[in-house]
Formats: sequence, structure tokens, C-alpha cells
Amino acid sequence: MKNILKQVAGIDVAKKELVVCLSFLDENLSVGIISHQVFSNNKKGFEAMVRWVTKQTGKETKVRYVMEATGVYHEALAYFLTDKELEVSIVLPNKISNFFRTLEINTITDKTASQAIARFGLERKLEVWKKPKDTFRQLKQLTRERDQMVADRTVLKNQLHAERSEAFPNQSSIKRINKRIALINKQEEEIKLEVAVMVKKDRELCDKIEKIATIPGVGKLTAVIVLAETNGFELIKNTKQLVSYSGLDVKVKDSGTSVKGKPKISKKGNRHIRKAMHMPALSAIRYNEKHKALFTRLISKHGIRMKAVVAVQRKILELIYIIYKTDLPFDQEYAKGENKTQKQILEQPL
Repeated sequence: MKNILKQVAGIDVAKKELVVCLSFLDENLSVGIISHQVFSNNKKGFEAMVRWVTKQTGKETKVRYVMEATGVYHEALAYFLTDKELEVSIVLPNKISNFFRTLEINTITDKTASQAIARFGLERKLEVWKKPKDTFRQLKQLTRERDQMVADRTVLKNQLHAERSEAFPNQSSIKRINKRIALINKQEEEIKLEVAVMVKKDRELCDKIEKIATIPGVGKLTAVIVLAETNGFELIKNTKQLVSYSGLDVKVKDSGTSVKGKPKISKKGNRHIRKAMHMPALSAIRYNEKHKALFTRLISKHGIRMKAVVAVQRKILELIYIIYKTDLPFDQEYAKGENKTQKQILEQPL
């Protein structure tokens, strides 16, 4: 019998179920599939999956559980497996999708997706996932709650405008809408205070956020959202990965001379980060000379305002990452030699 070098459980995570592919890599570097199975995405399903994996695999080689970072649906499973002291790796979705395209798989299903994830885990050297700091987890919950409140308030304000614009406005309806808006305003302030208190308790995080907020247009709440959504850039190794994770990467479809698609952002990423970058970009374009120059240059080049705004969003997001990693505040004039990386980010061509 051939020696087994690696064993991987590739898991395609959905809202309600887990599609699992058990695979191995032998001494001849050949990949083999042991079995497929589907489990519920809940604690009972997690326990059944671990029992099944233990029964199906050899004890001489550890099994690595590999999954995509799919919104929030993978988180409970990752925590469960880690608490059981099992090896877990979480991969950015764009990495899996790029790898999938290299395989000879014509049909995309949950089963083939789990197979691709398993093979990716076998062929790549992946880091073992560690639980994020409780602070980042709680901050993500709070900032997402606030984001939903802001969306609800916008809907209510539109309703209020429509009601007031009618020929005979209903004053009772207007009064109730105003009460709901006032309640949301109050609860939003409660969340902001809770976030501020939480950040203040973590001295290192507080210092990082202060430095990030030195970027023109970027406030402390924006910094908190980006760090919370990336777990302090836990899975991010460079700015290219970060841009792709946020969905701000540009996709171009060209084929010979007949097909010339317009470049556009992929939007296949974290929408919360994209949303958080919008207002800082508009502010930076107005008040920061470097970003204003970039915006003006791109507008003169192609005349598409939103495309230029997205470019500024990418620059700001990259700067947040660089400042977090280097622990140096934003330096507009690059007066310090340590800020060469910031200069490269701001001045590199798009």
C-alpha cells in the first residue's frame, strides 16, 4: 500500500449544508478521492462530519479541513473544528476560483467545488487557521448591525419624503416614521459608543486605528470596519490579495480583436469593505492633493467618474493595509525614509 503524505477534507460551505470531499496525496504525488458526503451546517452536522472523516481516513496522517471564507457561514464550523484541536485552513474565495479554472472540470456543482477545494489543500502549503481576536469578531457584529440600521433609515427617509409629497399627507404616518428614524439614530449612537469603548480597551488596536485615521478622508469608524471585516488582515498577505478580497479588482474581458469588454470591478468580494471605502474616497478626492491628482488624471484619460473614484478607493484601502503593517502614520510628503512603501502605493500606475 502506498504511503499517504497528506489528507484533506475540502468543504464547500453553504448556508444550510456542507459538501465535503475527502482526498489524499500519496508518495507518488498522485491525488485520489476517498469519498464525498453532505452534512447540515450546524453543530449536529459538524459532529457527524468529524465522525465520518475519522472513520474514512488513516490515523497515520492528520487530516486538514480546508474551506473558503464564505461570508459568515463558515465561521461556526471553523470555531468548532479548532476547539476540537483539528487542523483548519481558510482560503480566500478568489484563490479557489482561480485554481478551479486550471482544472479539467466542465460542470460547476457543490460536489466539484468541494473536490477543487480539497485538491487545492493538497497541492498548496496552507497556514493553519487561528481564531481571530474576540475584539475583531465583536466589532464586525456591531459594524454590520450599524450598516443595516443606516440602510433601514434610508428606506424610512424615502418613505417620509414620499408621504410628505402627497396631496394629502397622513400626519399620523409621518409621526410614526419620524419616531422610527429617531429610534434608529439613538441606537446608532449606542453602537458607536460601544465600538469606541471596545477599541479603547485594546491599546494596540487603538494605536493602529489612530494611525490609519491619519489618511485623508479615513475616519476611525472606517478603520474599524476594514479591520473587523479582515480580522486584522489575518488572511491577507499583500495589497493585491486585499483588493481582490474586497471586490475592487478590475476584470477585463478581451479575446483577439473581436471581443473588447469594458474594464469593471469584479464585486466578487466583501461588500462591507467596498461600501466603507466610498465616502472616504470622495472626501480624499476633495481634500487630498495626491488623490485629487489621481482622480483628475484618470478622468482626463477615460472620462468615467465612478471608475476614477473606485481607483481612489483601492489606493486608500492599500494605504490602510500598509499603515497597519508598518505601524507608521500617513506621511503626505514622505518626509521619513520608512514611508517609501506609502509612496509606492500612492504613485504606482493603475
